[in-house]
This record gives sequence, C-alpha cells and structure tokens, in this order.
Amino acid sequence: MAQTAFKTNPVSLEDLLKECGSGKIQLPDFQRSWVWDEDRIKSLIASISEAFPVGALMTLEMKAGAADTFARRPIQGAPPEASSQAPDQLLLDGQQRMTSLYQTCMRRQVVETITARQKLVKRWFYIDIEKALRSDFDREDAIFTLPEDRKIKEDFDRKITLDLSTAESEYEQLMFPVNQVFNWDAWQDGFGDYWIGKGDVAKRQIFQRFKNEVLQHFKSYQVPVIALGHDTSHEAVCLVFEKVNTGGKALDAFELVTAMYAAEGYRLRDDWLGAAGSFGQQSRLQHFGHMAGQKYGVLEKVASTDFLQAVALLHTKKVRQEAVVAGVKESDLPAVRATRQSLLDLPLSAYKANKDRVEQGFTTAAKFLRQQFIYRGIDLPYQTQIVPLAAILAEIGDKWEHAENKRKLARWYWCGIFGELYGSAVESRFAKDIVEVPAWLAGGPEPTTVRDGVLRSDRLRTMRSRGSAAYKGVHALLMQEGAKDFRTGQTFDQTVFFDEDVDIHHIFPQDWCRNQGIEAKVYDSIINKTPLSYRTNRRIGGVAPSIYLQRLESGQKDDPPIVPTMMDGYLQTHCIAPELLRSDAFDRFMNDREQRLLALIARVTGHDIVAAGSSSDEQEVPDDIAEDSGLMVSTAA
Repeated sequence: MAQTAFKTNPVSLEDLLKECGSGKIQLPDFQRSWVWDEDRIKSLIASISEAFPVGALMTLEMKAGAADTFARRPIQGAPPEASSQAPDQLLLDGQQRMTSLYQTCMRRQVVETITARQKLVKRWFYIDIEKALRSDFDREDAIFTLPEDRKIKEDFDRKITLDLSTAESEYEQLMFPVNQVFNWDAWQDGFGDYWIGKGDVAKRQIFQRFKNEVLQHFKSYQVPVIALGHDTSHEAVCLVFEKVNTGGKALDAFELVTAMYAAEGYRLRDDWLGAAGSFGQQSRLQHFGHMAGQKYGVLEKVASTDFLQAVALLHTKKVRQEAVVAGVKESDLPAVRATRQSLLDLPLSAYKANKDRVEQGFTTAAKFLRQQFIYRGIDLPYQTQIVPLAAILAEIGDKWEHAENKRKLARWYWCGIFGELYGSAVESRFAKDIVEVPAWLAGGPEPTTVRDGVLRSDRLRTMRSRGSAAYKGVHALLMQEGAKDFRTGQTFDQTVFFDEDVDIHHIFPQDWCRNQGIEAKVYDSIINKTPLSYRTNRRIGGVAPSIYLQRLESGQKDDPPIVPTMMDGYLQTHCIAPELLRSDAFDRFMNDREQRLLALIARVTGHDIVAAGSSSDEQEVPDDIAEDSGLMVSTAA
C-alpha cells in the first residue's frame, strides 16, 4: 500500500464548529450516528473551559471539484442547508466531540442527549459563574443541565427549586448558558443592564472576571487536526478509521497517577498488579478476587480507579476536618471529593497513608455483601456503590461488626439500591456518604442516601432486566429473607448458591405465559421471578404452576415426596401466596406478590412506598449506539 500523506495543524475550535455548521466539515456515511451522555458532555465542556487537551481530530481532505470519495452527511444538528454544501473535509475521528460541542455551544436549541441509564432526554447546558471562579471547586461541578423547560423540580414536580426559563432569571442566578460561549456580547449587555437596574454594579465585575478566566478559553482554544490528503486510498481510509474507532482508549486517572508517582520513585502499577518476581506478595488485583475464587468474587470488577476513589474520599475528608479544626469558615472549606481531578491531586503520601486500610475496607465490603446474600460480581446491584461502602468500612474499622451499626449499614445499602441512586452523578453522593454515614453510625442524623432511597409503587412492574440494580436487589433480598428452594427446601447460603447453581427464574414459566397470551413485558417482571436452583428450574419445565407443584410434591427420580403443607411453607418464603399459585391465578398472583415485595422493600429501607405518578422526559435509546474513540483527558472521574 502506498504511503499515506498527512499533515497536523492546530485549528481554532470556534472555526471548526462553524465549519461543521456550514457543512464544510461533514461525516463519511459509514460513521454511525451517536450521542454522548450528558455527563461526558459536561466533562468535555469543563475540559475546554480550563484549556485542557481533549485529543486530536482526524479528517480526510476533499479534492475541489471532484466527486465525493464517500457518501457523506452533516454532523447531527447542523442546519438543513449544510447538506447541500460540498465539504472541504470529512471527519474520521472526533465525531462525538464535535457534535457535542456544536450542539451545546453553537446552537440555540435544546440538546438531545442520553442519561447514564441510556435514556433519551432533552437538556440545556449551563455554567454556574460563581462555582467556575472558585479554585477549590472541580470545574465539572460548575457545569450542569436543565430539562427542556429550564426548571428543576422536586416533590413530583410540585416544587420548583431552580427556574432559568427567562434571561432575567439567568442574570439573577448568575447562570451562564453554554450556547453563548462564543457570542456573549448580547448576554453580557442584558446582564449589565439588569444589575445596573438593581443598583449592584459589582456583579458586572464578576462577569468580567468570568469572561477573562473561563469564556476566553473557548475563544482561544486550539484543536490539533490530523488531515489525511485527498489522494489517500479507500483502503487506507477504512484501515485508519477502523484503528482509531476500535483501538482508541481514553486515558484513565490510574494511568495518569501512575506516571506522576513514578516521578517520585513509586511504582503504583506494581502495587496494584504485583511486581514481576514478587512470588510471596499477592497483588491487590488477585486479593480482590480476580484469581481468588468465591470468597472475594463479588469484588471481581473493582477497578484501580475505584480503589483510588476510596483513598481520595478518606484523604479529602481528613483535609476538610483539619480545615474545620483550624477555624476555616464554612464557605471556604475544601470539598470532600472522589472526582477524576481529586485523584490527579492525590499526594503520594496520602495514598501510602490510606492504601492498606482501604484494601481492608474492600475486603470487609465483600464480607458485608455476602451477608446481604450478594455473592458474585454479576449479581452486584451497583458496582459504583462499592466505593463509598469500602471507604466507610475503612473509616469505621471494627465498629462495623456491632449489630446496630450493621443494621444501619444494611439500611443505607438497600436505600441506595431501591432508591436507584448510584446510576449517575455518583461522585457527589460518594462525598456525602463518607461524611454522613459514619456520623449517623455515631448517633448523628440520617444520611442523604437513606432519606432519598424511596421506591415508587409501580416500579416493580417495569423491572425486567438483570441490568437493573433494583431487580438484582430483589433477588438478593429474597435469599436474605430466607427463601427456600421449591424442590429441596434449602435456603440459599453461599455453599448452596454455588453448588446448586442458583439463579433467578420465572415462577409462572415463560412457555405457559406465552400460551396464555400474556405479554412478555408482564411475565418478565421481577414480580414473576424468584431465586431457584438450576435442577429445580429444570423440573418446573414450561407447565402451569399447579402441575409442576404436583410433580414436586409426588417426588421424581431421587427426590422424596413433599407434603403439600411443607411446600406451602417453601412458597411463602418467596412472598408467594400458595393458593394463588396452585390455582394458576396469574393476575391475582401478580397483584398479591407485588404488594408482598413492596412491603418487604419498605421494611428494609424503612420507608413507606411512594405512590406512582412522577413525570419523566426519558425515552428508550437504540442499542446500536457507538462510542467516540478520541483521546480525552478531562476533569471527569
């Protein structure tokens, strides 16, 4: 293959976005449509606002007057007339970054994005001016989003906590719309007039500082662009595209911290993975269960960055406590953090001081989770919740063994699961947890997570996927509450769980439900599922419950007969009314078991179940969403 010619030039971000809008930069049609989630977009905006690098773009130059090399289309959100423009360049790598920035920074329309739970939403992006100017705030914490009506509501939309639906309200709250970052003059004029009318000229000085320290970074931002020549062969373009879109991997904080610690002579990677030749020293990776079997298997997906986050929580909490003792006023106290930036700011001395007790915290977390009947990584409701759990356990040490502390920790844990609180914006919740939960165990007020951990009454009907945290939570909770296998009458302790290959299975079998004309979205609900051993599920088959119960009671092969009253007892441990199962009364069974499960969840969370009716602008997202391969070093965790 002939050598591919290319050149690299820094180009103004503003110019690049204008060319995306005009159609001078377009996408080759083999680029799949995709949209970044709002947290990644906020991270990208934060990085640019601090002039941090977000990676290079790669383009293919188009020969003037020549036929299109590839079918092409404008970036998503560009005006219709852009499609009639003959492009100067096709964007091979960086589509998601350019699309996200174009939609948030150049357009005056609401941005269609997705949540961390892969739901489509419409969002406006803002910068909190005062937070952006504070040196002790992560810049990403100053970037936030609002729904399409520009209002944040609570109490099932009955209470408005933030309203930016008018320019005057933006001025009053000192909230700057991101879609004005390249053209702030009109907004600045309105801002100045508003505060002059209020007699507060000082606010104009705040905006002047914001413009100089934040907005100018957008204006002056330069992006490296690798431009392939127009004579690059199709083969070469496809090969390059494949490489940059499948081989690209963003640097994570662990890699960056490893590089920084190496300058001080400390080998962080060896500490995590184990040094070559250190036969007697087990690495943390091995100790956390990647090679240790069942005992620590629930920790099998703990990442190096999770470990660093737990260390950062303890370190930043200590720094804040020291500032309190020193008499620093509340508004100037350093924040407790577990963000990407807090990991990059983590001193080597702090890592060394906390690493051993954090390791013990994760080990104790595995023990705690086993006591909640969560044995495997696949059954863990929230991988993210392990971070604050390990940090809390590292902080309190042996105090976790006391019965009352265990009860409170379990309540906090179940509230997090059934409140579904650890799916997004988790770093701020981590910080609250490490401060509030140990204080609660010592007699203080209930933590925010406990207060927020309330389940809606209609939620069980929509839990159908193993990916749902609350779905996994019901599975573990039933085992913890003493559910007995329909066939053997055994409870699902750790030995039985692994030896009998226990999993969650349908109570009314799928085949029977289909034959009755029941929709999958109904019978696949967690309400119709329960933990059972593999052999028991095979014995149930696809027949009506009344039939498989008779089979089990009569005994088969090596199984002895089961007295019906004893079988009724087994069923009741699963929150099942025996008479409804024996009569194949599916609808009545679903209604009855739903109420039983809700009562069980209410007991472990300590909350009454909230009535259905909260509104949401979320929609399902297609599965064929692709990721941007561009290297990005940002403030995100």
